[in-house]
Amino acid sequence: MQKQLSTANKMAWETKAYQAWVRNYGTPEELAEELKLEHKHHLRYWLKYMGDLAGKRVLNLLGSHGRKAISLALLGAEVTVVDISEENRLYAMQVAAATGVMINYICSDALDIPNEEKLGQFDIVLMEFGVLHYFTDLHAIFNVVHRRLGSMGRFILTDFHPFARAWLNTYNLPEPTGNYFDDRIKEGQVAFAKLLPEEERSELSKVLVRGWTVGEIITAISASGLCIRTFEELISKADPRFPEFYTLVADRLDVELFPLYP
Repeated sequence: MQKQLSTANKMAWETKAYQAWVRNYGTPEELAEELKLEHKHHLRYWLKYMGDLAGKRVLNLLGSHGRKAISLALLGAEVTVVDISEENRLYAMQVAAATGVMINYICSDALDIPNEEKLGQFDIVLMEFGVLHYFTDLHAIFNVVHRRLGSMGRFILTDFHPFARAWLNTYNLPEPTGNYFDDRIKEGQVAFAKLLPEEERSELSKVLVRGWTVGEIITAISASGLCIRTFEELISKADPRFPEFYTLVADRLDVELFPLYP
C-alpha cells in the first residue's frame, strides 16, 4: 500500500508545484533575498533545540521547496534534503544558488533513498509540516530517522496536530465533523493547490494520505530507539482553545530496550 501512496503522491507533487512556489514566494531570486534577511524566522520553532548550527550535519526529510534547508545552511549547517518531487528540487536548488549556499538535494522516496548508508550520520534530522500522513507505517520512516542519526543525534518533528483533524472545517460549529481515530487512507488535495488560481486546481492530481493519533506517533518514535524529550503543542491562531501544530524532540538512544510485552 505504501508503494501506491508514494506513486500517487509523487505524481501530485510534480504537477505545477514549481509554479505554485513562484506564485506564493516569488522567483528563486526574490525568495533568496527574503531568506538572507529572515532565515531565523523560518526556523523559529526549532532553533532553541538545535544550538550552534555551524558545521552540524542536518537531514531534512520531505524538505519540499527548501526554505527550511536553505535557512539552516545560512547558519552554517551542512544540509541534505530528501523529497519525492523533482519540481520541489528544482525550485530549492535555484533558491539556494541565488542565496549563495550549498545544499545536497536528493529527489527520492524517503523510504527508498538510493545508497542510503553512504549519506552517513547526521547531528539533526528534521521533518516539518504535513509529513507523517504520507506514510502507512510510521515505524518504517522513524527507523530511517534512527539509522541516519549519529550518536546523541537529535530528531525534531513539527506537524499538524492530530486533534485538529477531528475539528477540521468546524470553526464556529458546536461539534466536530472529523474522526480523531479514522485510520483510512483518503484521497485529498495536494498542499500547494490553494496557491494556484481556482481554474487550474482541477488539473492537479490527488494525494493519498493517512491520519495518525498522538499515541501512535509517540509509540512509533519510542519503538525506533529514540528518547522523547518534549512534546510541545502550539495553539491554533484561528481558535486558541485548540492546538494546531506540535513539535516533538527526541534523541537517539544507543541502548537496548527490554521488550514492551515480555
